[in-house]
Amino acid sequence: MLGWISARLKRRKSKIAVALILIVLIGPFLVPVPPLKDTVPPLELADPDSLFADVNGISVHYKMRGSGKPAIVLLHGFGASLFSWREVLLPLAQNHTVVAFDRPAFGLTERPLRGDWVGENPYTAEAQVRLTFSLMDRLGIEKAVIVGHSAGSAIALLAALEFPARVQALVLVDPALGSGHGGSLIRALCSVPQIRRLAPLFVRSIRSWGKRILVRSWHNSSRITEEIMAGYTKPLRAKDWDLGLLEFALAARPTKIREKLSSIALPVLVVTGDDDRVVAPEESARLAQEMPNARLAVIPRCGHIPQEECPLAFLEAVQDFLRRLPCVP
Repeated sequence: MLGWISARLKRRKSKIAVALILIVLIGPFLVPVPPLKDTVPPLELADPDSLFADVNGISVHYKMRGSGKPAIVLLHGFGASLFSWREVLLPLAQNHTVVAFDRPAFGLTERPLRGDWVGENPYTAEAQVRLTFSLMDRLGIEKAVIVGHSAGSAIALLAALEFPARVQALVLVDPALGSGHGGSLIRALCSVPQIRRLAPLFVRSIRSWGKRILVRSWHNSSRITEEIMAGYTKPLRAKDWDLGLLEFALAARPTKIREKLSSIALPVLVVTGDDDRVVAPEESARLAQEMPNARLAVIPRCGHIPQEECPLAFLEAVQDFLRRLPCVP
């Protein structure tokens, strides 16, 4: 009798194990991944002053204001767009040519999908550097001060390392220099068909956690208005925004920027809010110490996005830095 019960329990456990395996293997393919609703071509979301240019085979959304040297190129951070420069673009343009553009995977710049591009992956850091200089070429800008915010600082530093003759100086705003190793994990996970199928659903969750990060990025989040939140979420109405963001994550690779900081001899200004809860101010201070010609500006009562939350203090620091630069013909 006991033997019969034991055999029956074993058979039941085997059936349960088979069922669990089938759920893991087949279940994800049964989860619906509906196409995004209410998305439109980026052109339909453009502002009256938006400009678009075909750069390296990609339709790039940018805004350009002012005249004068040195020219300034603004690179936004992860999850942001040129919208994040709205408070400082025009003031900077009073004495300078200023260009802000949406990096691939963000804003209203085109999001090519796998199989659409020829040659290098446009979402890699190296491709973004080349796109930056190609846009400068198209706009007749030979040399510029490159301003990078958060993850945009990594692109700015890589630009200075690869093409130092075209960079007059750097401004690194609350710089986030990711290792790129997260991309390796994402690529490994997405090599599993079941996970790759569900990946767009995970990416789309940025609608919720992205807002939480934005709130965390401000010293005084009560000042985040509905208009500001709408400016950040508008690109989530652009065609293929979720698949483009997934390609961006898959393209992440280690850049080894930190190992080369001591070789950057250009003038560098590192700006940080004293209440940055995304990148600790101490990290920004250490970064400034690792470059031979860098200085640090700390903005009091300010978070991770000083150009938005504390634009006057940000402008004072940057404009003072620009006035001290040697003139370039």
